[in-house]
Amino acid sequence: MEYLTATELSKIWNISTRRIGVLCTEGRVDGAIKKGKMWLIPDTSQKPVDARYKKNKHNDSAKEGDNGKWK
Repeated sequence: MEYLTATELSKIWNISTRRIGVLCTEGRVDGAIKKGKMWLIPDTSQKPVDARYKKNKHNDSAKEGDNGKWK
């Protein structure tokens, strides 16, 4: 198994090195190992889904009537 550094992976995933470090610290990257100050991530790891976004952002049942105003 090949390992990539956070810097190498940041170019592949198009996110910052810092963000990769945060994802590794949170345990959201499978197989990530911290060696000293450096994160080693398996080259087979998948980029985690961005937790800031949800599929159904707005729930239609929260709307009031047909005018579209929120309760």
